[in-house]
Amino acid sequence: MEEVTKRTSESAELSVSFVLFMVLAALIASVGIFLDSAILIVGAMVVGPEFGPIAGICVAVLQRRRHLAARSARALGVGFPVVIAGVIVAALIFKATGLTSDDFATQDHTFVELISKPDFFAFFVAFCAGVAGMLSLTTAKPAALIGVFISITTIPAAANAANAGIAAAYADWTSLRGSLAQLVVNLSGILLAGTLTLVVERRIYDRRRRRHVEALARSEVTAGARAPQD
Repeated sequence: MEEVTKRTSESAELSVSFVLFMVLAALIASVGIFLDSAILIVGAMVVGPEFGPIAGICVAVLQRRRHLAARSARALGVGFPVVIAGVIVAALIFKATGLTSDDFATQDHTFVELISKPDFFAFFVAFCAGVAGMLSLTTAKPAALIGVFISITTIPAAANAANAGIAAAYADWTSLRGSLAQLVVNLSGILLAGTLTLVVERRIYDRRRRRHVEALARSEVTAGARAPQD
């Protein structure tokens, strides 16, 4: 748990690089939305760094570390608005220069339908991804995080924020509300899953530790009983 705390503390900090990665991921995703390109959207999912602060909040809840929770929440609270603002600016520039049409409709694109209509499956996928993400941190298998990023098909910084920015630029308020709602669903699912995973792992660890201590105590008692005979 100490190693997990160290990793999350390092990745939960609000920094220029963190915001840049989030903005870059959303910009890549925005182009993917305009072009209806699955490859670009998946690539943006991998670039997004927001799982660090999310994991930080999960650890902070378990350990009751208010400072870590505040730092993690600040990273997400600042990162998402900056990302959406960046995509709005980019979308307006694309529109003004004729790179995208004036009558672009987000609802006409396949992926927008997926990332702007939250439902049970969106929460279910986010929950599963949250469990997998936390397990990858606690079991020292960071490579699994790549699969986690891709499995969260509506990962906030990449797809939701990008779609929210595009929707705002084109005054598509229905899609904007749907994307923001999807963001809340994703965060809720990942946070709940990550926290529950840590709770279960902590209980398993404590149980194993008690058994180990009891086994050592029994071995010492046995050794003490045999000592006079030797």
